[in-house]
Amino acid sequence: MRAGSKVIYAIAAFLGVLALIYILATTFVEDDANYGGSEWAGITALVLSFGLAMMLAVYLNITERRADVLPEDWEEAEVEDKAGILGFFSPGSIWPVVMSASILVLAYGIAFWHYWMIALGAALLIWACTMLNLQYGMPREKH
Repeated sequence: MRAGSKVIYAIAAFLGVLALIYILATTFVEDDANYGGSEWAGITALVLSFGLAMMLAVYLNITERRADVLPEDWEEAEVEDKAGILGFFSPGSIWPVVMSASILVLAYGIAFWHYWMIALGAALLIWACTMLNLQYGMPREKH
């Protein structure tokens, strides 16, 4: 088990212990605001956080077992050992801006509960995502 999964397992253990303490504290401790009942919002949040941390830790553990020794795990590694191609980043794409604008229209539609604006924002978002994914698959004159 490498460092990445160990850290997330530690976070999951902390959240699990915290969830147990929170459940016991809100269920059995009576005060003026809580009359012996459980506080379900906090319990749900902590239990779900524990579950998500465990899922991430198990995923990292499985993928780290399959991978070779990474440069950050090797004591004699140099900075150049990790260097490489990071990926392709589009230098002048307009579609992220269009996606942001369509998310803005969608959020305004949800905030003011206008169905036509929700539909318009969703349609614009689908169109912008499609165009972002297809921008290098079509000829240059159709951009």
